[in-house]
Amino acid sequence: MENKKQLTYLESVHRDGKIWGIIICFLILLFPLAVSFIFGAVPQWKPLAQGLFATLPMYWAVGLVEIFTYVPMLGAGGTYLSFVTGNISNLKLPCAVDAMERAGVKATSEEGEIISTISIAVSSIVTTIIIIIGVILIVPLTPILESPVLEPAFDLILPALFGGLAVVFISKNAKLSIAPIMLMLILFIFVPALNKGTVGIMVPVGVLFTVAVARIMYKKGKL
Repeated sequence: MENKKQLTYLESVHRDGKIWGIIICFLILLFPLAVSFIFGAVPQWKPLAQGLFATLPMYWAVGLVEIFTYVPMLGAGGTYLSFVTGNISNLKLPCAVDAMERAGVKATSEEGEIISTISIAVSSIVTTIIIIIGVILIVPLTPILESPVLEPAFDLILPALFGGLAVVFISKNAKLSIAPIMLMLILFIFVPALNKGTVGIMVPVGVLFTVAVARIMYKKGKL
């Protein structure tokens, strides 16, 4: 019998990632269809189409940019897994970057691929467990969570998380960090429409801008 060609790690990652991506896409689309069928709530197609045409181009652009942004940072396996589980910029990306930083590896290496994927998988499992616990305890904990004393702490969770990561990377690339920091400060100060809800969109924008600036500085011999 002829021996079948054994798939490499990356080949198996791409195969499984595509399969699960298609399955998740199908399930996401199936949910509104199931709700519509069960409750007999069929949307009006003309307003739905108008809403989709108004919003989809932005998400197409962001989705395309995110592919080129996150793959070099998370590796193939980490990217597939984080795209399926979601909440990339707020949770999966900081978790994977911190894990690889502590291990001293890059996402483009085999070790980085494995560590990134494991860290994102563990992050997803922990998140799911916390959500389950939160759903069970939400009623008794509501008065505590809505306490005015704790409100400032919840507002500063994400800034504290990204601030800790920023210190590490800015200290390593001080000259390169000036341009993206100035860009984000100018945008968020002078463009009122930008707020914490647009962070997921601005991360890919900042990454592409930083890559462009880095290339220019490298050609000029400043890096």
